[in-house]
Parts: sequence; C-alpha cells; structure tokens
Amino acid sequence: MPRPSAPARPEAGLIETTIERIVPGGFGLAHGAGRTLFVAAAAPGDVVRVRLTRDRGSIAEARIVEIVAPGPDRIAPPFPAVAACGAADFAHLTYPAQLAAKHAMLADALQRIGDIEPPADLSVTPSPQEWGYRSRAEWNYDPMEPALGYLHAGSRAVCDLPEDPLVVSELGACFLELRSRMNAGTLPEKPVAFRAAAGDAISLAPNLDGGEPREITIEAAGERLRLDARCFFQANLPVTDVVVVEALRLAEPPTSGESLALDLYAGVGLFTLPLARRFRRVIGVEADPLAAAYAAGNALGADLPGVRMAAQPVEEWLDAAYRSYGRPPFLLLDPPRAGLSRSALRGVLRLRPSRIAYVSCDPATLARDLKAVLAEGYTLEGLAAFDMFPQTHHVESVAHLRRITET
Repeated sequence: MPRPSAPARPEAGLIETTIERIVPGGFGLAHGAGRTLFVAAAAPGDVVRVRLTRDRGSIAEARIVEIVAPGPDRIAPPFPAVAACGAADFAHLTYPAQLAAKHAMLADALQRIGDIEPPADLSVTPSPQEWGYRSRAEWNYDPMEPALGYLHAGSRAVCDLPEDPLVVSELGACFLELRSRMNAGTLPEKPVAFRAAAGDAISLAPNLDGGEPREITIEAAGERLRLDARCFFQANLPVTDVVVVEALRLAEPPTSGESLALDLYAGVGLFTLPLARRFRRVIGVEADPLAAAYAAGNALGADLPGVRMAAQPVEEWLDAAYRSYGRPPFLLLDPPRAGLSRSALRGVLRLRPSRIAYVSCDPATLARDLKAVLAEGYTLEGLAAFDMFPQTHHVESVAHLRRITET
C-alpha cells in the first residue's frame, strides 16, 4: 500500500505571518523571523507567506508570495492592472476598510511622531466616488516597450494600462486617445510624462500639436479658476470643495486691527480667493511662477483687488516677511508631501500668526510639523481628514491651530 504523500513544504526563504494592521505608508504590519515586517498590498487579518525585499536587521520590507487565508476586508481588485502597478495600492480592500486604515494611519502618526493624542471625534470623510474621481493625472509613456500608464511603485518602469479607471470619464477618453496614437506609432519618439487636467475642456502637457497647453476653467469651492495642465491642482473636486470649507472654518477676520490672511503654497488660488472674500488683504505665496500668474489673474477675474501674489519660494518670502507682516490674524499652509522645510517652519513661527490652518497630504510630515508648532505656544483646536484619493493609502487632513501665548 503506497504511503500518503506529505504536504507540500513552503518555498524556502518564505516567512508565514499574520497582518496585524495597516500603518503609515499603506503597508501591512506583521512580525516574523525575529523582525518587524512591512508588507505591501496586505489586508488586516491576512495570513500570508512573504519574501523579504529589503532587510534592515530588526525591520524588513516584504512582498506577499502566497495568501494562505485572506483577511475579512480583502477583496479582488476590480481593476487588477492598475492595482498591480501600485497606483491603486488599496484596491484590494473594501472601501470601509480603506477609510478605517486611513484613520488608523493618521492616528498612528500623530501619536508616534507628534506625541499628539488624536481627537476623539476624528473621522475620514469619504469620497462620493470610489473610482473615476480624478480630474488630474500624470501618465508616463515609454516608446521602447511601448507602454502608457503609471510608473510601477518604487521603479521608473511604466505599467502599461488598457484604461485608467481612476480618472473622470473625460480624462479616460483622453487616455484612450493617447493609447490609440501610441499603437499607431504617432506619439513622440522619446519618453514623455503627460500631465492632464479636466475642467470645461481637457488640458494636456505637452500638447500633441506642439503648442502651449490649453487653458481651462475649473469650478471649485464656489470659485472659477483658470489654469492649465502644468499647474498643480487637487484631483478630486467634490472632496476639494469640503476641504476648502473645513480649512476656512475658523478663518474669521478680527473685529479690529489688521484684516490680513496669508496663503502659503497658494497654487492657482484655491484658498486665496475664498480668503479674499473674508479678509481685506490676502497675500498668496507660490514658487511656481506660472501658477502664481494664474492665481493673480483668477483674483482679478473674481474682482478681488485685495489679493497680492508673491511668485517666489515660501522660504525666501518668509525670510523677511515678519518685518512687515508679523502676527497676522490668519495663515493657511498647503505644503507638498514633504511638509514644511526647516527654514519654512522657522519663518512661520517667527510670524506668530494668531491662527493657522494646515492642509496636509501626508500624516507623517503633518505630525512632525504639528509637534514643532505646538511646542511654540499653539494649541490644536481641531483636526479633520478626507479621502481625497480612494484606492490609495493617501489621506488629506486639515489641522486648526491657535496661538495661546504672546511671548
């Protein structure tokens, strides 16, 4: 009688572990082989076999080789191609689980990095649309493959996509037109990063006819803003509207004295214009001269003469601003993902604004900067979070700070 076959052994070098929770950066936290593991594309409760991709002793990054038992929140990504390249790194989670993970990541960063207890009422406002929400995108084109799509996470390789399910329908049609041209061999012969934006029309940079990108109008937060695809702008317009409302919730001009608001990293004027409807004077600071020019034109078109734009780096402007604008009633910050540089942070603290609204797209840098501001005589009066980018680990937040000491 033949002996029963032995169960298959796991592949050598694999570690079996259970995902405990999602941590900042979107990784699943687990433990195994004497290490703390950060596992990509994981779901809480997953029992997985992983292979290390980066070993740093007691801490390692890993990728899933086999899902032994899926966690309760794991689903099959509806668009596998965009999930596989990392552009939708949360697409394997149910939408409620995505929101819960973003809440946990923000709370974790506040506690671990900022030594800040998260507000009891902190929640993540969901996006009205879980897919097809982006009105701005950047697609990379590699003529050697050829391939058109997003870059693979941690790589310069282009993930060739048959469609882009993350963007609004108008941009989806633009993407398919680019694919058609790629297949016909009529796109440029060199690699290109196409930037696209949708408003009352489509703006594409570089423009395929060789001219300047088309100017478009986007309606956001009750304002009409002119821009083109070269300018930064928030990608999820319905969520952008509520972020602006939250950012300006405590932006009330003083009953006496200087009625001045400062908008740092102003872009094309998303916050600048609504601030100018509350404050007599608003100074917007934006390093990109193109965006600053659009912001000035948008203020002029909205008949808001109290707006003045400074087209220079925030750090440079802040270096001397305290001499002229010290102790402004309200200051709004909307820095890039890296948060405030040391010199920008010093400049803001030297101004000593009465109130600060800090709009952030990264929990870790927000927590780091809040810790520094709170140590200089401010209190955290409120914090709200928003799902600007469904299907990804990114979370937008707005922190409200008030100065409590005048020394």
